[in-house]
Parts: sequence; structure tokens; C-alpha cells
Amino acid sequence: MASHPPTGDGAPERSPERWIDVGAAAALEGEGRIDAEVDGCFVAVVRLQGALHAFEDRCTHDGEPLAGAEVEADAATPCGVVVCPRHGARFCLATGAALTPPAYEPLRVFAVREQDGRIEVAA
Repeated sequence: MASHPPTGDGAPERSPERWIDVGAAAALEGEGRIDAEVDGCFVAVVRLQGALHAFEDRCTHDGEPLAGAEVEADAATPCGVVVCPRHGARFCLATGAALTPPAYEPLRVFAVREQDGRIEVAA
């Protein structure tokens, strides 16, 4: 099992109880995306600048899916963002924080890893 980085206080991050296989890592090549259901929650997985990100596929502003959302990073948002295709709300991929209106509630994010060519999301 992969090791987990320490949290800000130096304590090791708690390991998830289980990992759900959501697809082949090769599906994330280019601008690929994996959509999966994890414990009743629709989750999207993307790779941006080599880092994996998994987030709930639902804008917190209107409750609609983030299908077709752009994923990008720039100097202002090096953590990377997902941009809602309807109203332009931006969410940090690392923390889920809502960065711009009309969204004010954070997006749920999930631990994600690559294991033997497969992508796994923590349940």
C-alpha cells in the first residue's frame, strides 16, 4: 500500500478504509477523465501536471454535474482548478475550496492514487 504524506501537524494522514478501482490510468492520458460512482457519489478523476485529483462531479452552486468542465492551472491557482461549464464557478482541485462566485460551498475531494496501472479512489 502507498504511504501517505504527513498532515500539517506532522501526524501521519489516516489511511482510507478501502480503495475503489475506477479505471485504467491510461484513460487519463491527454485531457482524459474517469467518471465513476464511489459509495453512491459520482466522482470525476483527472490528472493535471502529473498530479491526480478526484472530486465530486457536482457543482455546489446548482447541484448539476461538472461534465464538460475545464481543468486548468496557472500562476494564480497553481493547485489547479475545475471550472463549472454553466456559470464559471472555480474550485481548487487540491482542497475543493470554492474560489469564485456563484459557488460558495466547497467541492468534495477524495484521496486518489495510481496502483499497478489502475486508478483507485478512497471510499
